[in-house]
Amino acid sequence: MAEGREVQWVEVTEGQVGQRVDNFLMSRLKGAPRALVYRIVRKGEVRVNKKRVKADTRLALGDMVRIPPLRLAPKEAVKEVSDSLHNLLAGSVLLEGPDWMVLNKPSGLAVHGGSGVKIGLIEALRQVREDLDFLELVHRLDRETSGCLLLAKSRPALLSLNESLKAHRMNKEYLALVAGRWPARRDFVSARLDRYDAGNGERRVRVDAAGKMSRTRFAVRETFNGTTLVEAEPVTGRTHQIRVHAAHAGHALLGDDKYGCREGQRLAAQIGLQRLFLHASALTFPEPSSGRPVQIRAPLGESLEAVLARAREQ
Repeated sequence: MAEGREVQWVEVTEGQVGQRVDNFLMSRLKGAPRALVYRIVRKGEVRVNKKRVKADTRLALGDMVRIPPLRLAPKEAVKEVSDSLHNLLAGSVLLEGPDWMVLNKPSGLAVHGGSGVKIGLIEALRQVREDLDFLELVHRLDRETSGCLLLAKSRPALLSLNESLKAHRMNKEYLALVAGRWPARRDFVSARLDRYDAGNGERRVRVDAAGKMSRTRFAVRETFNGTTLVEAEPVTGRTHQIRVHAAHAGHALLGDDKYGCREGQRLAAQIGLQRLFLHASALTFPEPSSGRPVQIRAPLGESLEAVLARAREQ
């Protein structure tokens, strides 16, 4: 629980070695918002071996961490996981290893709380899986995107998987429904992407010569009347990359409220699509402990399958 009446002293174990203080606290204080964690660290209420630390301080084996008693105002507290969300997440595990797990992330659930989101997937899952002392995201998916999401259950596994991600030893495949007929000959989109502030604190991405080089592979899976189901594989891993690259190519994703087009809105309404049609369909990565390749596929949800069935009928 996030709230407590007494100071806790917690010893750092092998699985937590090298973890940042803020992430260590988030895993221990289930229900506490990240802003509160930063505040108690900044005020010196959190100590490591009786010394003040910063949020990004790395922990060592045997360190003793002082965790103060917390008093959460109702507006501050991360809400408890509802029975329906608990069951949804528990049933979303596609495959689990000794130090990792892959979920079929539901659409509409942010991976992190914050910015008006009382609870995100990682906070909720820490409540659902109280048997785990460590649980961190290896990568992220947009709030409206569904599909394969990889999490680490130990610090060494997180470091190994992050290294695999940086070294391009992790492959991700997505399914997307786009407006128009995607040209079969167009198999790559390359464009520099730049993040910018769109107002109200919202971050967006645009094609800009000053941005970072980005590349996505596209392949046509099925063609319908006015739309195309494509497979997308990001070669680089920029924010909103698939969505911006598809829109830049003149074939915006259906259901995309940030980078979509009017024609896409019309087509989405025709086939009853009520969310972003972007699904992380497959994930391949080397297992941290053995190095053996793990390949996992996430089936499309019923709502997206129904949308494709209606598209085929038109």
